[in-house]
Amino acid sequence: MTHPNAASRPTQAVVLAGGQGSRLRPYTDDRPKPMVEIPGTGTPIIGHQLTWLAEEGVTDVVVSCGHLADVLEKWLDSADLPVSVTTVVEGEPLGRGGGLRYAAARLPHPDRPWYATNGDIWTRFSLRDMADFHAERDAVATLALARPRIPWGAVRTDGFGHITDFIEAPPSTFEINAGVYVFSPEFASLLPERGDHERTTFPRLAREKKLAGFPIPQGAYWRAIDTAKDLTEAAKELAALGR
Repeated sequence: MTHPNAASRPTQAVVLAGGQGSRLRPYTDDRPKPMVEIPGTGTPIIGHQLTWLAEEGVTDVVVSCGHLADVLEKWLDSADLPVSVTTVVEGEPLGRGGGLRYAAARLPHPDRPWYATNGDIWTRFSLRDMADFHAERDAVATLALARPRIPWGAVRTDGFGHITDFIEAPPSTFEINAGVYVFSPEFASLLPERGDHERTTFPRLAREKKLAGFPIPQGAYWRAIDTAKDLTEAAKELAALGR
């Protein structure tokens, strides 16, 4: 039986892969951040993302390139990809919102919804469930929300100030923007030509109650690959998951 929302689930996506990745040096000296390999997999971050998007029903992906774009384009040309990929390179820096708008203009179906993901996110959860959540709330934009683990040990105290427990790397009490999105067709026209949509478009949609937040299910894998330590941790977690 087909899910009633199946028609509104995106089959197209934008991957924002233009970041400098300065905190991942020396890995990013000769390649953009999404081209950094997850140790032990032989596949760069963007390879894992494209496989995931394909598994979730996506057929067409626009990759927005920037820093060392030619390295990324060369890999995309030579790799056996599970989706059809178009690359765009900004002629001048447009900011995060402008870059997203520029990339969205190349999507094959401007009248249909689309996913977007930051190029340094490595995750696995049901995008189909997120798309259904988005449709049910009649949102213009939906952000995936994660609770990352705090990199420090935490302590629990009682009312008298006695320490009662130590918790190693507990999940944050706050949810954060996980860098994965579902957008309705009209979202692209609300983006700035240049500048940051997280300071303009998102707050405006939030005021209009058109911005939804989809909590990534507990137990689903999510990690932002931002530093060399994140790469090491991802490799460890991968080994533990037996993937």
